Amino acid sequence: MAAELTAHQLIAQHRPTLDLALETIRTRAYWSPHPEHPKAYGENGSLGTAEGKAAFDALLGTRLDLGQPGTDGWVGGEVSPYGVELGVEYPHADLDVLLPAMRAGQKAWRDAGPELRALVCLEILGRIAARTMEFAQAVMHTSGQAFMMAFQAGGPHAQDRGMEAVAYAYAEQSRTPGTAEWTKPQGKRDPLALTKRFTPVPRGIGLVVGCNTFPTWNGYPGLFASLATGNAVLVKPHPRAVLPLALTVRVARDVLAEAGFDPNLVALAAERPGEGIAKTLATRPEIRIVDYTGSTAFGDWLEANARQAQVYTEKAGVNTVLVESTDDYRGMLANLAFSLSLYSGQMCTTPQNLLIPRDGIRTDQGHKTYDEVSADLARAVDGLLGDDARANGLLGAIVNPDVKARLEAAAGLGEVALASREVTNPDFPDAVVRTPVIVKLDAAKPGDEAAYTSECFGPVSFAVAVDSAAHALELLRHSVREKGAMTVGAYTTDAEVEEAVQEVCLDEAAQLSLNLTGGVYVNQTAAFSDFHGSGGNPAANAALCDGAFVAGRFRVVEVRRPA
Repeated sequence: MAAELTAHQLIAQHRPTLDLALETIRTRAYWSPHPEHPKAYGENGSLGTAEGKAAFDALLGTRLDLGQPGTDGWVGGEVSPYGVELGVEYPHADLDVLLPAMRAGQKAWRDAGPELRALVCLEILGRIAARTMEFAQAVMHTSGQAFMMAFQAGGPHAQDRGMEAVAYAYAEQSRTPGTAEWTKPQGKRDPLALTKRFTPVPRGIGLVVGCNTFPTWNGYPGLFASLATGNAVLVKPHPRAVLPLALTVRVARDVLAEAGFDPNLVALAAERPGEGIAKTLATRPEIRIVDYTGSTAFGDWLEANARQAQVYTEKAGVNTVLVESTDDYRGMLANLAFSLSLYSGQMCTTPQNLLIPRDGIRTDQGHKTYDEVSADLARAVDGLLGDDARANGLLGAIVNPDVKARLEAAAGLGEVALASREVTNPDFPDAVVRTPVIVKLDAAKPGDEAAYTSECFGPVSFAVAVDSAAHALELLRHSVREKGAMTVGAYTTDAEVEEAVQEVCLDEAAQLSLNLTGGVYVNQTAAFSDFHGSGGNPAANAALCDGAFVAGRFRVVEVRRPA
């Protein structure tokens, strides 16, 4: 079948965007081709908010047939954290049929070369971007994110992360020239002359193990990094969050076919209830790359057992903020309150431990005691979430019963500075919505250590009293080294403390945010500029996104012959 999308069309449409992405990962400046305001959608063939909702509603109760080989049944069962039964069915794959079919298309995809592969990936992302509002609904009703967050994080920000991975993949593959003429002088004899050809070749099939909370934001980097480096990609979504990645697979298959490639280069592996196919898939010999976001226990298992594959994990950690002093007390409290509340703390970057000297801190409003800081932060969160409509817009819904159980148990760990309360969502009365809890702990009490040194994923934070800034730094170093951290924050007006916290984060490879008091928050990162994770502490063995994230997905094979 002749390609409907020609290389010339793809170059004309997407090469300028690729060049901008390549320039931006070099400069680390702000740039995004994907608007993060809903009003930007609805024109030029894109779906607006109402149309996106209608497109999502039309999917409910349907069968999403992807035309994959080896389909041996249909699976489903997703229920939105907002109480809506999606009723969508997905193909269940016979892996012994599907995996060989996926490998069959890799030769042509390899031979297409880095540029064409990158441009096809950008076309896939462009098609997804045109349906951002539909994807926002799918992310909202599988993750429990509030609509605006599902739109931004699940739409433009996820698309940015996917494009960033494509840019890094192209840059790494392009470091080596396609051909070279090699001549070695031999004195009086004729020189030795060779023509050399260098080809990036894929490792094999990449497996993306999706997560429940951010299916697209966390799924797109691995998917597009593997695809752009010539690998086929099998997407295994979280059973509670299949729809956003299933839609992604459908778009990718359509674009690949239109560009003249085998659509089976991208496929979906949905699972039956309780089937747990991730371990089976991750250790199959055909799987040569694994991308995973989720619990530390399974991430550690993958690193230990998927020996035939290059494994990239983002697991979990204990994110910490050191509060030593500030020249904007009100701004600090507002910034922390938002960070603790956003998506009910169900982000791998949300602060958990707030280390506060027991003798208090210096501020522009005078000295504040540990108790005052804890109480003022509680009031800031309470004020932010006091209006139920605003609270619903920030908190979203609790994603699963485990998070709710941790939240309820946290109140028994110490003195409660801020009690969690139930919020009613008038649009979705079955949604479980809870405000954060802040619990006061003391590093001097041996019984408190177990709480603040373990991850408590969800809307739970600990205000931990410490002896001094030096004591806080000691606890921070130990925590990052032993448990890992995706983010570290610090508030200080002391140059020596600032230097010391930077040294700890450099030593332990943790990403640090200093003195955030405005509209940038410790739990948010910007594609093309900020690194998400470092790959250097136990929270993750990879960073989104750097050269190391893509370079291991391909190898360069040389063919040489006499010139």
